[in-house]
Amino acid sequence: MADSVEEKKVDDEQSKRLIRHHWPDRAFHWVMAIAVLVLLFSSFVPILGLKFSWVTIHWIAGLVLTVAVLFHTVRALFWQGIKSMLVDLQDIKDSWNDTRQTLQFKKFQAAKPGKYPVMNKMFHHSVAVVILVTIVTGLIMMVKIDTPFWKRNPYWLTDDLWGIIYVLHGLGALILVTFIMMHIYFAVRPENLWLTRSMVFGWITVKEYFSNFDSKRWQVNYDTKQKQTGQTD
Repeated sequence: MADSVEEKKVDDEQSKRLIRHHWPDRAFHWVMAIAVLVLLFSSFVPILGLKFSWVTIHWIAGLVLTVAVLFHTVRALFWQGIKSMLVDLQDIKDSWNDTRQTLQFKKFQAAKPGKYPVMNKMFHHSVAVVILVTIVTGLIMMVKIDTPFWKRNPYWLTDDLWGIIYVLHGLGALILVTFIMMHIYFAVRPENLWLTRSMVFGWITVKEYFSNFDSKRWQVNYDTKQKQTGQTD
């Protein structure tokens, strides 16, 4: 009887929740996701023959994405700090050991990451570069369309420079399609559904925290008497 009571206490403790993503970060993620999907839909579907007034939809979605990225950048720099997203020496060492183990050169005990595993960090940085390229080139391309804010000026750049802008913008869009497929694939894998849940509802359990993360590299302050607690970064 005493053992069952103790086991219940352990289960209750491990089922308590920790905040992994606060609501502003989840809101940014989903706003960005919707904006990117609208941008891709409004740019590629007309090529397939479906005719509609896509230009206005496209540039409005582009401005929404731009504002969202600016919000995320300011929040990351001044409120969250960017340390948790930087690839550090420990990430490099762990990746090297994982590679050697995968190639069966030597066996290592799998190291737990900080808040974000190194592959998540690399994916984030890759997406960031592509998104910034598409945003900058997209904003420049808006000079060639009429908006409520200005009249079009197709002669603002030379033909050669416009060609480079179009190539970079189109290439960025194609790469984003690949990134989205990768992101959805890993998000819906059964072993990753708890992470997907955290991006929807914001929380993970204490058990998931200690099972998947190094508590020294991602330090979370939590009160065992509380149902849900905050995070340090």
